[in-house]
Amino acid sequence: MNWDIFAGRWNQLKGDLRSQWGKLTDSDLENAAGKKDKLVGILQERYGLVKDEAERQLDAWIARIDRR
Repeated sequence: MNWDIFAGRWNQLKGDLRSQWGKLTDSDLENAAGKKDKLVGILQERYGLVKDEAERQLDAWIARIDRR
């Protein structure tokens, strides 16, 4: 799934994101608003990840979502 499609399905996927990363708040998800760079930054902040690891985890999650 490319990021344009992801952003278009943002409202549908927010619950799945919270299931995967329980430390994300509604405010975090509203601030990210479907933008990958913002979401990666929030994951870094909440989970203490380096940028590459946050991107890797997010990309892996998106690949799983895309296969559903």
